[in-house]
Amino acid sequence: MSDTTSRQTRVVVVSGGLGEPSTTRLLADRLTTAVRTALDDPSSEVSVLELRDIARDITDALLTRVPSPALQTALDAVAGADGLVVVSPIFSASYSGLFKSFFDVLDPEALDGTPVLIAATGGTERHSLALDHALRPLFSYLHAVVVPTGVFAATADWGSSAATTRLTSRIERAAMQLVHLAVGTSATPDPDPYTDPTPFEDLLFGRST
Repeated sequence: MSDTTSRQTRVVVVSGGLGEPSTTRLLADRLTTAVRTALDDPSSEVSVLELRDIARDITDALLTRVPSPALQTALDAVAGADGLVVVSPIFSASYSGLFKSFFDVLDPEALDGTPVLIAATGGTERHSLALDHALRPLFSYLHAVVVPTGVFAATADWGSSAATTRLTSRIERAAMQLVHLAVGTSATPDPDPYTDPTPFEDLLFGRST
């Protein structure tokens, strides 16, 4: 992780969605806004890296081990960030191949000590387990510092107002935790995530709330 005392704080949001538009990019944009708000510093930089735009470059680099100029720029941005937000769609209980391939071509030491906020999208709530059994281990392996709160958005989270409110709460809590680690400043105490839990019967029968 780069030194934050000598220059502006830089956060990169990596979006691994395959479609255009995609709920993955929608979640990435929501997280981008929340991180900018939590930073509360006009000199800070929060940029979005859309992996779909450099998908062919990533594939070529996997085969040749030689990144294109566009891919190298993206890799340098991620390696030089003070904090990282990563968002992937969930396919077959794990992150997308495009998402994983990008981090396969990244220098394995590039994220050493870098705070990372993990996030994902999927059709139903049961895919949320991928945050802890797929994304969290990947970034722990890369020696990143994964923030405690992961953000998962199911299709239902974009529907009812109550579900959207809970998603917004998770986004804001995770963004504050990332900024706290990236900048090293005092953060507002996190709200208790168990004050308004989803009823077990709703989880069991897949009802959105």
